[in-house]
Amino acid sequence: MKALIGLLLLVFGHDVSSVIHSLQTFETASSGLSTFPEFVSVQMVDEVQIDYYDSNTRRIITKQDWVDQANEDKVPGYLESETERRKGNQQVAKGNMGTLKKRFNQTGGAHIIQKMTGCEWDDEDDTIDGYEQYGYDGEDFLSLDLKTLTWVAPVHQALTTKLRLDHNTAYNQYLKNYFNKECVDWLKKFLAYGKSTLQRTELPRVSLLQRSPSSPVVCHATGFYPDRVVVFWRRDGQELHEQVDPGEVLPNHDGTFQVSVDLNLTAVPQEDWGRYECVVQLKGIEDISTPLDRARIRTNGEGSHILAFILTGVAVLAVVVAAVVGVFLYRKRNDSDKRHKPVGSDTSSENTEGQKLAPEAQPLTTVQS
Repeated sequence: MKALIGLLLLVFGHDVSSVIHSLQTFETASSGLSTFPEFVSVQMVDEVQIDYYDSNTRRIITKQDWVDQANEDKVPGYLESETERRKGNQQVAKGNMGTLKKRFNQTGGAHIIQKMTGCEWDDEDDTIDGYEQYGYDGEDFLSLDLKTLTWVAPVHQALTTKLRLDHNTAYNQYLKNYFNKECVDWLKKFLAYGKSTLQRTELPRVSLLQRSPSSPVVCHATGFYPDRVVVFWRRDGQELHEQVDPGEVLPNHDGTFQVSVDLNLTAVPQEDWGRYECVVQLKGIEDISTPLDRARIRTNGEGSHILAFILTGVAVLAVVVAAVVGVFLYRKRNDSDKRHKPVGSDTSSENTEGQKLAPEAQPLTTVQS
């Protein structure tokens, strides 16, 4: 896989210019988790949380100052009406939980229904995409193929639901119109109201870290925004695709992001270290280059414990994020192809009907006995 990624980068190079904006809603219904709400709903713009609702508080809590003004200007009294809608979604999700436990022949234990829906807009070429996915106990259950307006059922328990929805052409056409127009209109509105927050640029702080003299050297960039950043190692001006282990971009507690890329120097004599440098690319700024120099490296052996601090911070943040999105085990799509994989051929006895909700709430699939 690393070799394939390296080949693609050689052919196409890095691209941090294209900006894809997103409006997403995550809903999670749970059963058998005594310390977690039965229903959680979170809405995000460009992966920044803008509101939160759960079955314990039964009210929407906005997370950004500009969101209230955006909602009221578009729909006066929005917060009150949307709160009632989410209460309705909560009841539907509770009913779905009981039905799915029957469908999977389950009587007890902890179970989770997850829904992810949203739209994406590329501000460079104006392309639009939309998606709606359902999962059960961390596995894909049902998803919409927006191109064909058909539903994908990767498990046999969802096949009857798929067939019923496939024949509901009016509902599917509504979803198409929603994702291609209404959802994107809301996204652009939020981007305009939250411009100072969502479209800001914060420069990364770059550090070289190493646990021990025999460990890989880590190029750690943190505190940057947005998350569309590229970090890589170069030798003699040429990007390295071997010896490196790229990490995932992770959120910080303050809304910024961090990422690390490891460089294995096991077979490299120290006199050759000067040939290496870490490069950070972020849209709108010049490349940040950090030469590989022993004097620049921070290690645990020197008493800084910087690596332990970073790993602990990420672990704590992961717990918080998991709570916010309701243990959303498949929160992000890998790619559009995975979303459109073929349906299986088995059958079940599910029945569904769509409900048209407010722009943020999205239509909700109801599973009935």
